Amino acid sequence: MADTAAVGALGVGDHACLTFSDREERLDLVAAFVRGGLRAGQKVVCLTDSVSPDELTGELHERSVRPGSALRRGQLRIASATESLLGGATADAATMVEILAGEVQLADREGYPGLRVTADMCWATRPFASAEQLLEFESLVAELFAHGQLCLICQYDRERFDAVTLAFAARAHPRTVAAQVYLEHPLLRVCRQYSPPGVRIAGELDYRHKDVLELALAESIRIDRHVHLNLTGLDYIDGACAGIVVAAARALPRSRRMTVTCRRLVGTVLALVGADDVAQLRVQRRHEQP
Repeated sequence: MADTAAVGALGVGDHACLTFSDREERLDLVAAFVRGGLRAGQKVVCLTDSVSPDELTGELHERSVRPGSALRRGQLRIASATESLLGGATADAATMVEILAGEVQLADREGYPGLRVTADMCWATRPFASAEQLLEFESLVAELFAHGQLCLICQYDRERFDAVTLAFAARAHPRTVAAQVYLEHPLLRVCRQYSPPGVRIAGELDYRHKDVLELALAESIRIDRHVHLNLTGLDYIDGACAGIVVAAARALPRSRRMTVTCRRLVGTVLALVGADDVAQLRVQRRHEQP
């Protein structure tokens, strides 16, 4: 069974599987993976399909990654998985592994200490793709990790892959990547956000979950210089929980800050409990689609 690892714990030699159903969480983990590689001086390649290369570049920028200079100097490459890994043709596992091996060799010739690749595997759900080739690719690619230069995350969308394929993917990868989850409930999800670092909360948050909110905020305050509280998926917050957020921000030293991103109604509740009077707290209200 694969070991579950935080995205920041991955290094050269790791082959990990990211299965997701939440688009924002998936992009958050990809951004953290890219940022970690760039900071380590490694070369990073993002192979994407369900999100276009231009859109992914913008999403990385929104998540505290500054891709511009890395793209210009060639340390970062963002490209279509279909065009780069498959050559735009019918999938052939051996050819895909050969292409990936070429990327490893190129990064080595360019002087990088390692290569990070994150690959969107949704190409395998298209009509021209063969499920057998996907299974063979995941088996053959294991040979590339022997030299300890490659770190690879394969991304699987739970809504596009069947249960059998997802089960195989979990077995084929020595490690899995997932966000730390503080609470998983049909009406509320509280999890770690990695880029920018902080906490992501979606659903409905009230006094019954004060302990979970306090735990998540306390951990972020302990390990993050600045706290980013992502409430864009939050439909409701009561006064008790809004008060906890404001109190946590008020207790921060003046040299630190908490940034809350939320919908208009959540921002209104935060303002009612004193958010506008806390210098360390910045509330950014997102415009909602009509």
